[in-house]
Amino acid sequence: MSNIYQSKAVDMSPTPVMPAEVLVSLGQIAESAKEGLLALAVGAGMQVMYAMMDADVAGLVGPKGKHVPDRAAVRHGHEDGSVTLGGRRVPVRRPRVRAAVGGGEVRLPSYELFSSTEVLGRMALERMLAGLSTRRYGHGLEPVGEQVAAASATSRSAVSRRFVAATEQALAQLMAADLSGLDLVAVMVDGVGFAEHLCVVALGIGIDGTKHPLALVEGSTENATLVRDLLVGLRERGLDVTRPILAVLDGSKALSRAVREVFDKPIIQRCQEHKIRNVRDRLPEKLRSLVQQRMRQAYHADSALAAEAKLTALAAELDKTHPGAAASLREGLPETLTVLRLGVPPTLARTLRSTNPIESMISICRNHSTNVKRWRDGQMALRWCAAGMVEATTQFRRVNGHMHLPKLRAALERHFRETVTPVQHNQTKTAA
Repeated sequence: MSNIYQSKAVDMSPTPVMPAEVLVSLGQIAESAKEGLLALAVGAGMQVMYAMMDADVAGLVGPKGKHVPDRAAVRHGHEDGSVTLGGRRVPVRRPRVRAAVGGGEVRLPSYELFSSTEVLGRMALERMLAGLSTRRYGHGLEPVGEQVAAASATSRSAVSRRFVAATEQALAQLMAADLSGLDLVAVMVDGVGFAEHLCVVALGIGIDGTKHPLALVEGSTENATLVRDLLVGLRERGLDVTRPILAVLDGSKALSRAVREVFDKPIIQRCQEHKIRNVRDRLPEKLRSLVQQRMRQAYHADSALAAEAKLTALAAELDKTHPGAAASLREGLPETLTVLRLGVPPTLARTLRSTNPIESMISICRNHSTNVKRWRDGQMALRWCAAGMVEATTQFRRVNGHMHLPKLRAALERHFRETVTPVQHNQTKTAA
């Protein structure tokens, strides 16, 4: 039977006490110097930590061996504890303090700070995304000296649990982020496969050129219902869908239909790289390079009319010999020329004429998950994909030609003013 007062904790000091001076015993860390500078620093750091805990105790109880009237707490010996060091838990002996009235345990701010396990989850996430497996996790940690060699929290199961918790947090934060403050000029949607699971992801480009991972959803195919649910989720999280926006998509009709259903004023730019690949796949090897070169030259024409004329002529040449390639070239042809029709400057057009920005983010997600050999379920795919998207934000740069994005916004608004004609109601009014 345990006493209640032994389990009750009292927080009497919110911040750790920093001693004015810390005396480090060179004799105690001399052996660490033989193991390298890092081990020496760790040995000195451990002594500093012990000095901080002693300073916390003195701040709560008073100097040792002196009577302090009306003191709020008393020393209560030492016990085994552990602190976080270099991705592992290291055993230490920590001092104990109890409240003078009631006998509850008093927390030491310095021990609470150093014993926090938050950094363990962050380090597990960083190392596993970098390609370190759970089996090899311990080998990837930095050496800290023999005096702290006895460590825990590096087993395969412990690392796996921390990684799962960290990726669940990354997924929750990504899907719950407030989007009301974003001013997006363009949005891209594409799918990424993890074994039998498909994740559809969305990437936004702000008016300042910053790329924003928006959301993801798991399904079997890129169907319209799945994509619509993804985009409706963005709207419910505050994304403004009433402004004109450029949607850069591949050739999937489901993506195009879902974008038109959710956004009020979307204009579609079909990925030119996808179109080139689709046409190439329907041609014999000897014609692929020539047709690809002519399509690229057309897409880089000075105007949309000139580009369409060149592509239409190419399709006419392919009609008799390769009708499948000609039909693929004509399918959705106007939507592949949207950036030309809007007059987007070449530096910005290089970014928006294809889905390369979102495919770059998808590539980062795939690279981080190369060590995964068995995908258990869709939730696991979502966690890994979300962690990769969050990691990709640390590598993002503003899109090329971002200074022209306000011009793109003006071109989009002008397009809808010119194409949408107001409805006139001819009604005869009869005066009473």
